[in-house]
Amino acid sequence: MASPTLKTGQHREGSWYFPLRLNLVLPLVTRRCVAALLEVSLVTTSALLPYGIGLYAEKYSKAEPVPLNPVLGATQNAIAKTLAYPRLQLTKRVTPLTNFFWCASLVMPVGVTLWQLYLLGKTGQTTPKGWFGVRVVTASGKPPGLIGAVWREAVGRWGLPLGSAYLLWRYTGAFPDLVILLGLAGLMLLAESFCSVLNPQHRSLHDYIAGTYVSDSSRLLLPYWSSFESSPTPEYEEVELEEETDGQWSNHQEATSGYRSATVNPITLISLSQQHSPNLWLWMRRHPGLTLLIVTFGGMGSVLGTFVGTQIYIQSQANWRAFNQQKNEVFLTLVKQLSSTDSTAQEKRLGSILALGRIDDHRAVPFLVDLLGQENTPSLIDTLQQTLVSKGVQPLPHLRILNQSLANDQKTLTREGKPGVGGVLAVRHRATKQAISKILTIYDGQVHNANLSYINLSKVNQGYGYFNPILDNLNLSGINFRYANLSGANLQGSRFYGPGEDQHFGTFDDWVSDFSGADLRAVNLTGAILDNVLMNRTNLIGATLNRARFYNSSLIGANLSSAQLINADFRRAILENASLTGANLGEAKFSLSSLHGARLGKVSAVRSDFSSADLSQSSWQGANLSRANLSNANLKNVDFNSTQLVGANLRNAKLYNAKLRYANLSAADLRGANLAGADFKGVTFAMAKQTKANQFITLPPPKSNLARIKGVDFANVKNLDEQQLRYICTYGGLHPRCL
Repeated sequence: MASPTLKTGQHREGSWYFPLRLNLVLPLVTRRCVAALLEVSLVTTSALLPYGIGLYAEKYSKAEPVPLNPVLGATQNAIAKTLAYPRLQLTKRVTPLTNFFWCASLVMPVGVTLWQLYLLGKTGQTTPKGWFGVRVVTASGKPPGLIGAVWREAVGRWGLPLGSAYLLWRYTGAFPDLVILLGLAGLMLLAESFCSVLNPQHRSLHDYIAGTYVSDSSRLLLPYWSSFESSPTPEYEEVELEEETDGQWSNHQEATSGYRSATVNPITLISLSQQHSPNLWLWMRRHPGLTLLIVTFGGMGSVLGTFVGTQIYIQSQANWRAFNQQKNEVFLTLVKQLSSTDSTAQEKRLGSILALGRIDDHRAVPFLVDLLGQENTPSLIDTLQQTLVSKGVQPLPHLRILNQSLANDQKTLTREGKPGVGGVLAVRHRATKQAISKILTIYDGQVHNANLSYINLSKVNQGYGYFNPILDNLNLSGINFRYANLSGANLQGSRFYGPGEDQHFGTFDDWVSDFSGADLRAVNLTGAILDNVLMNRTNLIGATLNRARFYNSSLIGANLSSAQLINADFRRAILENASLTGANLGEAKFSLSSLHGARLGKVSAVRSDFSSADLSQSSWQGANLSRANLSNANLKNVDFNSTQLVGANLRNAKLYNAKLRYANLSAADLRGANLAGADFKGVTFAMAKQTKANQFITLPPPKSNLARIKGVDFANVKNLDEQQLRYICTYGGLHPRCL
C-alpha cells in the first residue's frame, strides 16, 4: 500500500509562518500560558466592552427610559447570592441603548465561550491557541471532540479549581471576604497549571482528567508517537512504526526551507489478550445450587418484607385517619359551641375561643381571625386578640388581611358621614392592631421577611379605636412595610437591618426592611438602625429621626419636611428629589450622599457634613448652613439664594452655575472651588461689626469674618459689583480687573 504523503511549504504563511516564528523564540509552555491568558481576556472583554458602552449610554443618552430587562436583575441577584455580595438595587428604568448593551454583555461571553469550545473540540485549537501554534489532541493524535473539550475546560481547568476554592471559602472562617476568595481561586488555578511544569509531557491536571495532550502544532504528532515508544503498554504485542523523510525532523529550520514529503507506514497494533468482564450468567451456570438458594431466600425475603411493609402502612393510615377524625370532632364541637344562644352562651363561647387557641389544628387560626372580624362583644374581641397572640407568628398574614379590610371599611363609613356607626368596627380594628403589635414585641427577632405591606398601625388618640403603637428597641429587620400606615408610632432604637441567616453583614441574605411608600408621619425613630433600608417616596413629615442611622439607605422622593434630623447619619444615602423643607439637620452626616434635585429650603444645617456629596440642582433658599462642611461637594446648578454660609467649608467644591444671590459667605473657605458661571449678586464676603446696637457706625470686619478666597478664580463669575471686586483683588482672588 502506498504511504500517505504530508507536504509542507514555505509559502503557507497563514498556518505555518507565525507559529514557526514563535517556536524559534518561545518554548511551548510559555506559548501555552500566553494563549490561556488571551482566552480569558477574550471572554472578559466581550462582557466588559458592551457593559461599558451601556454605562456611557445611561449617562449621556437623552432617550426616554424603558423598563429594565428582568433577566439583568435576575442575573445580578444570582451572582450576588453565589458570592455573598450585597443585593444591589438596580435602576428600574434605563435607556433603550443601555438595556441592549447590558443584555449583550450577558450574551456575548456565552457566545464567545461556546465558539471557542467548538473550535477546540473540532480542531484542537481555540483562536489564541492557533495564533501561538498550540494544539490539544488525544493520545491517538485526534482533536478531543466537543464532549472532551467541555470536560477538559469546564470541569478540569475551571470547575475543579474554582469549585474547591469556593467550598474552602464558603465553609471556613474566610467567608464572606471576597478578597480571600479571589486569592484562593488564583492559588488553585496556579496549582492546577503548575502540574505541567513538573510533568515530563507537560500535562496539566485538566489534561489528565480529559485524557489530552498539548502539542506544538508545527510538529504534527511526533511527540506522542515517541512517547508511546518510550512507554510501551503490555496490552499490545507489537508496535511497528516506520518513517521515511527527506530530511531530519529534528532540524526545525531546515524543515521549513522548502517542499518535502513524509511517508508514514501504517501502525500495526496486535492485541495480546482480551480481558473479559465478569459474566453473571456464566457464574450462575457454574454454581446452580448456590444460585437456587440465593433466589429462594431472596424471594421469601421480598414477600415477607412486602407483607410487613403493607401492614405497617395500613396501620399508620388507620391511626392517621383516627387522629384526624378526633381532631375534626373536637374542632366541630368547639365551633358549635361558638354558635350557642342559651343563657350560658358567652361563657361557652369564651371557653371555645381559648380551647381553639390550644389545639393543634391548621384551621384554628383562620377561623379565629374570621371570627374577630365578625364579633360584636368587646370582651370576646379582646379574648380573640389575646388568643391569636398566643399562637405565635402564624396569625400575622391573616391579621394583615383583616386589618386592611377593617381600615377600608372605616374609610368608607367616614366618607359616607357615618363615623358613629363604626364603633364596633373601630374596636375590631384596634384589636387587630394590638395583636400585630404584641406579636412583633413578644416574638422579637423571629418575624424576619414578614409581609406587613399596606397594614394600618397608625396612632389613634381617642374614641373606640384608641391605639398607641409602641415598638421600641425591637428587631424588625427584613419586614416588608411597603405602603403601611405607621403614623405616630414609637420605634425608638429599633433595628430594621440585620445580618441574615449567615450572621454576616453585607451579604446577599441580609434582612433589609422596606418602607417604600409608607406613611410615617410624626413617627419617632430616634436612634433607630435603618442602614440599607428602602424608604423611596416615604412620608416622614414631622418625624423625629435624631441620631438615626440611614447609612447607604434609599430615600428617593421621600418627604422629610419639618423632620428632626439632629446628628442623624445619612452617609452614602440616596435622597434624590427628596423634600427636607424646614427640617433640622444640625450636625447631621451626609458625606458621599446624593441629594440631587432635593428641596432643602429653610433647613437648619449648622455644622452638618456634606463633604463629597452630590447636591447638584438642589434648592436651599433661606437655609442656614453656617459652619457646614461642603468640601469637594458637587454643587452644580445649586440654589443658595439668601442662604447663610457663614464659616462654611467650600474647599474644592464644584459651584458651576450656582445661584448665590444675597448669600452670606462671611468666614467661608472658597479655596480651590470652581465658580464658573456662578451668580454672586449681593453676596457678602465679610460682615462688618457694629460698635453698638443703636448705632449705624461700623468698624472694618475682623479677620476671622473674612471669606478665604486666595487663588480662587472669579473670572467667569456673574454680577460682581465694585465692592466685591475690591475685596477679591485685596484678599488674593483672581480676576482680569485685578492689577
